[in-house]
Amino acid sequence: MSQIPFSTDWLKQFSDPYAVLGLSVAADDRRVLKRYRTVAKLLHPDTYSTADPETKDLAIQLFARLVNPAYQRLKQEKGRAEIVATLRFRVRRMTREQPLEPQGKAARQLLKVPVPSVDVFYEQQISELVQFQFEPLTQFETITQQLEELNLVYLQLKMGEPMIREKRTGIVSAAQAKPMQFTPVPPSPEALTVNYAQRHYQRAQEYMKKSNWPLAVQELRDAIRIESNQSEYHSLLATAYLMQNLPKAATAYFRQALKLNPNDPLALSYAKRLKIEVEAPNPNPTKPSSGGLFGRFARKR
Repeated sequence: MSQIPFSTDWLKQFSDPYAVLGLSVAADDRRVLKRYRTVAKLLHPDTYSTADPETKDLAIQLFARLVNPAYQRLKQEKGRAEIVATLRFRVRRMTREQPLEPQGKAARQLLKVPVPSVDVFYEQQISELVQFQFEPLTQFETITQQLEELNLVYLQLKMGEPMIREKRTGIVSAAQAKPMQFTPVPPSPEALTVNYAQRHYQRAQEYMKKSNWPLAVQELRDAIRIESNQSEYHSLLATAYLMQNLPKAATAYFRQALKLNPNDPLALSYAKRLKIEVEAPNPNPTKPSSGGLFGRFARKR
């Protein structure tokens, strides 16, 4: 099998260490280390003990000249913050005259995703692309370019928001943290419903960023128990099942999401792959039938 040689142009071309390692810009130190170990194993000389000399040399060069330097820049919190600041500056400079026009399919799709689904869609696209970043090695250049575009588009969409990276303590001093005086007002049942369901949904999003699919499933099932008529809860749960290689469960929840909202972007993005027919909107989405598709699937489980 013919192999491409290591290109010295890559040293300048791939200036985003997150893309080189195959990480989202929200990755913390644990995710950085985990991904680095995975890539190091993929590129280890023993992996290519029976490969041709060109392929083995490419793996060695990739690790020594791109992957390892990228890890050195990302392993500390200060380094990660500096890289994100640099990438944000790059986005501002690029968009000063005209909007970003990514070439990759994933980055183009990300630009069209509704704001509430941006984080999950972005993380999911990163997870899918990195599966083929170093296997085979001929994919490295193309996949890394797509990852770099994804990171830039994501940062553009998040330009007005602070980047929440890792949990911190002691941000507010004891002198500042004075108790507020107010008269509590009992919340309405509707407010409690939305609040608690959204909390489960938001926690699920955080777990999915860390690829913790079982805990994400648990949070989303709790959200659905409280509010069963929100299509985004079902489509996100379906995605979590799909990431655990459970296509039947994923299909059931994607179908329910589309039943509630035929325009659900996350469900639509998988409908063709899973051969799901897009149904007409539920004429009474606030009162789903207990004998519907979701009810049957829940009883089976």
